[in-house]
Order: sequence, then C-alpha cells, then structure tokens
Amino acid sequence: MGDVVPLPVRREPPQERPSTVEPLWRESVGRELREERLDSGQRLVDVAEQAGVSPQYLSEVERGLKDPSSELLAAIAGALGLSVAELATRVASTTVDSQSPVCLAA
Repeated sequence: MGDVVPLPVRREPPQERPSTVEPLWRESVGRELREERLDSGQRLVDVAEQAGVSPQYLSEVERGLKDPSSELLAAIAGALGLSVAELATRVASTTVDSQSPVCLAA
C-alpha cells in the first residue's frame, strides 16, 4: 500500500479563523445558498420541502457543517431557482482573490 500522508485538520470555529485561510467549499456554498434564500424571501422550511430534505439538514448545509452530495446540492439549488453551475460560478467569484488559484470540477 501507499504512504499515509497526514492532512491538516482545521478545528477552530469559522468566526475565529485568520483571514488568510480560504473558506472550505461547503462553507462558501452554504453561505451562497443562504444568501439566495434570504434574498428571495423564502423560509428555510419551504426550501427544504421543495428540495426534499429536512429543514435541519438544509440549515446545516447553509452553515457549512454538511457537505451535500451532488444530487442534494442540485435539489437545493433547484429549489432556489439556481443550477449547480450557476451556484459554483457564484461561489468561485466571491471567494477568489488575485493571489489564489482556482480549480472548478464539473
């Protein structure tokens, strides 16, 4: 088998992270989903019902605590009138600065 490579573990809460650390993908996606939901004036329970997920799960996704599968992400985005591609573009455009590389997976 191959070598075991230790990966850095981020344990500090999001609000206490230094500004030089890029947010995790799930945190950026959750923030964008929440902003879209609030901007459209929809309640958490209504979007969750349309997406076929529990309100608790959607809340955890919005807070960056859960990393949804591509199917669930498509369902949640669709309930907000977004495509996954549009969501990914929004996330990439809000988290990129001139110093950081970008890699989007399709």
